[in-house]
Amino acid sequence: MAKKQKKSLSVEEQLRLLYDIQLIDSRIHKLEELRGELPLQVKFYEDEIIGLEGRINKIKERIKTLGIEIQFHKEVKSKAEKDIERYRQRQENARNDREYKSLQEDIDYFEGEIALADKKIKQALTETAQLEQQIAENEELLAAQREQLKAKQAELDEILKETEREEEELKKMKEEYMQQLSERLVRAYKRLVNKYKNRLAVVSYDESYFVIPPQVQVEIRDRDRIIVDEHTGRILVDPELAREERERMQEIFAQLGEAAL
Repeated sequence: MAKKQKKSLSVEEQLRLLYDIQLIDSRIHKLEELRGELPLQVKFYEDEIIGLEGRINKIKERIKTLGIEIQFHKEVKSKAEKDIERYRQRQENARNDREYKSLQEDIDYFEGEIALADKKIKQALTETAQLEQQIAENEELLAAQREQLKAKQAELDEILKETEREEEELKKMKEEYMQQLSERLVRAYKRLVNKYKNRLAVVSYDESYFVIPPQVQVEIRDRDRIIVDEHTGRILVDPELAREERERMQEIFAQLGEAAL
């Protein structure tokens, strides 16, 4: 199928379309500003919560490991106590001092095992208590972060509810307007929009940052060719055309805003 030919537009019609697209882009930018930093704040709290949850889980794993260590040392202690009891019974039946002293050395060894087990158990219990305190502090912080996230998400959802539909309609309208222009003009417009922080590619010459010579102003008002600012490369339109299109587009924006509510 042959590609559908675009309608041939006069220069004035192209200028009006370009300025309308600029107004649409500026409106979309304002809606984005209305959301402000809320998406970033929501992401920040989401990341904070993930981090805290991971920290708490790691601490719980450490406590679990300490519990296993405590149980191990208790078993070592219990076995040593039984061994001491057994060796003391043998001491009572020792045949001579040499055998008695040998058994006593074994008893001393097991008593050392008990002392070491008690030390390890105490250290593990102390660390467990400290970690449980850390869990309590982190869970308190986690609860606070979740409340902050809930509030920021609700705030963002409310703004999105108010602006999302309008923004979608604006983007559709912008695409329809762009399809009426040549690819060369669309590329030039997009390049300028991306070049400037304020995203202004098409401006009225009375809004230009530089003084436009009177002769150039006359040529712009003639609307028979597209003229760009020699300093910034922005596409220039005359104030009257800009006023007419602003008034027309403001009515459309108002209707979209009401429809979005």
